[in-house]
Amino acid sequence: AVSSCEKGGEWAQALAFLVRMAAARVELNTITYSAAVSACEKSGQWDQALKFLLEMASAQAKLDTITYSAAVSACEKGDRWDQALGLLVEM
Repeated sequence: AVSSCEKGGEWAQALAFLVRMAAARVELNTITYSAAVSACEKSGQWDQALKFLLEMASAQAKLDTITYSAAVSACEKGDRWDQALGLLVEM
């Protein structure tokens, strides 16, 4: 479901799915979070993409190249070069 949101750039729907999954005690993983970050990237929601990255770190989900790339792209689309460069250094 989150992947469908990613393909359509529906970041708010992706967030809603993540909230419901967490409430149902479904373990969120790297793939789930990456799809949510990609949905944010496609809809230009750089700030929400960064929130998902923080949430991933808190949940101890593996931050991979795909996730970082989507977050960097979201920051680039939002003219947040400082954030994008910070993510590149963090990788």
